[in-house]
Amino acid sequence: MTNTETPVTVLGLGHMGQALAGAFLKAGHPTTVWNRTAAKADRLVAEGARRASSIDDALAAGALTIVCVTDYQAMYELLGASELSGAMLLNLTSGSSTQARAAAGWAEQRGARYLDGAIMAIPSAIGTPEAVVLHSGPQADFDAYSSALESLGTVTYLGPDHGLASLYDVAGLTMMWSILNAWLHGTALLRTAGIDAATYAPFAQQIATGVAEWLPGFAQQVDTNSFPAEISTLQNDVHAMDHLIEESETAGTNAELPKLIKAIATRAIAAGHGAEQYPVLIEEFSKPA
Repeated sequence: MTNTETPVTVLGLGHMGQALAGAFLKAGHPTTVWNRTAAKADRLVAEGARRASSIDDALAAGALTIVCVTDYQAMYELLGASELSGAMLLNLTSGSSTQARAAAGWAEQRGARYLDGAIMAIPSAIGTPEAVVLHSGPQADFDAYSSALESLGTVTYLGPDHGLASLYDVAGLTMMWSILNAWLHGTALLRTAGIDAATYAPFAQQIATGVAEWLPGFAQQVDTNSFPAEISTLQNDVHAMDHLIEESETAGTNAELPKLIKAIATRAIAAGHGAEQYPVLIEEFSKPA
């Protein structure tokens, strides 16, 4: 099938589901939609989508069925009574890697092919290159529908392990929140001197970009389990952490974040890693709490 010949079904028409269906319609795909509250399909039907009369009708209409509902349990409840043999399911519902792998087994036991995915975008970005949609599962199934999936944005295939999309999703979340928390902590410090967030933001962006450039070299250290101190030793870094904690407490701002960073580094030093470089903290992050 060519890109615009692939009929697609979208199950679940929340904000994201509507955006997904709209992107398929815009790309020219025959698009069938279903939602428990039928009225949520009205706008899409007016734009050319077909409203399915039932779940079974929706499954029969699409060569590829996209599931975008509240959680994995909602997917099981939605599809539990339906015939799935021969269906091609792509689940874009958020959840854990364990849930994704279990869902793959559930689908396969019922005769369906299954891909799991994660959407790294807000609804308004769907259908643009800024929308990154992650996919994991059998490559043959991904390859069969990758052209159609490009209607949603930047398509990324991660590998045959169904849990990879969810793992990448949460790995991205920890990056996002860590960067934002660091920026907010720095903003709180500077506000005590009358510097507003807008003034600090360009400097913070420059720092974040510079640190990001270290990642490929640090990744090599992590993957080879060798952490020579090319920039600074962890012991020296802890002295800077002390300075950050002192500055935070003197300024009257919250010092929890730098204290947490120092606590992790201190454990690594106690384990004998003080003369190594910062990425050696992977040893601490790889341990359970």
